[in-house]
Amino acid sequence: MAEHKGLGRGIDAFFTNTYDTLTSDSTKEEVEELDLSLLRPNPYQPRQHFDEESLKELSASIKENGVFQPIIVRASKVQGYEIIAGERRYRASKLAGKTTIPAIIRPLTEAQMMQIAVIENLQREDLTPLEEAEAYQTLMTELNLTQQELSEKLGKSRPYIANYLRLLTLPIIIKTWLNDEKLSVGHARALLAVKESTIQEQLAKKVIQEGLSVRELENLIQEQTKHPKKKKEKNIKNKYFKESERKLSDLLDAKVVIQSSGKRGKIEISYETMDDLNRLLALFHVDLD
Repeated sequence: MAEHKGLGRGIDAFFTNTYDTLTSDSTKEEVEELDLSLLRPNPYQPRQHFDEESLKELSASIKENGVFQPIIVRASKVQGYEIIAGERRYRASKLAGKTTIPAIIRPLTEAQMMQIAVIENLQREDLTPLEEAEAYQTLMTELNLTQQELSEKLGKSRPYIANYLRLLTLPIIIKTWLNDEKLSVGHARALLAVKESTIQEQLAKKVIQEGLSVRELENLIQEQTKHPKKKKEKNIKNKYFKESERKLSDLLDAKVVIQSSGKRGKIEISYETMDDLNRLLALFHVDLD
């Protein structure tokens, strides 16, 4: 991997030139009919979810009219070809029962393959929130970029990218609900304000079960975290009083209740009979004579 200091201005040209390589006028290049069995998806493809209904519609069109725009591939180092752009057309062609597809073969490096896969999908804006977040993470990791550098290359604000990257820290079950569109991006972002994953999951379930809006979820989170310190202190005091009651009860062999109001309070000791009262008085060395 290239060192961070070696990226510099070259990244601008590299991003531009790479995408230009993808989008250049394909009419100047030779289009070949490639066997679908020789093709495999781009290993850097960030999009994992393809809308089935949309694929069926495209498949019906391809079955009737064929593929108008050739896909772009590169020769694989192992066998066959890797799809650079056009995986949706490839999937729809297979669904339509086709055996070949028009394609343009271009020589690209691993880095260029990765960049094109990510940038093409980002520009199409059809990634799920988590796929978009993973695409940002891939670019940052593979190209050794900071969030600020990535924001400059993609024309998106650094906070925008940071917010998407934070989605990757959510529990797996919440990511699943987000992908299944049971939760919105707004819900997911609101849940990031909660530190404990178990509470995040509980709140997410409540959103799904009760159909809470993002605003309602934010209000619920704010209410739960409004006085966390006071609640903790109250719990500690309650534990202290309960333990004190138990020890006094054991010591006196009588029921003891401690009532507290702020800094002040009182201790109540119960007795069953006059003999029991006299026993307690004797314990406290109280002489009534």
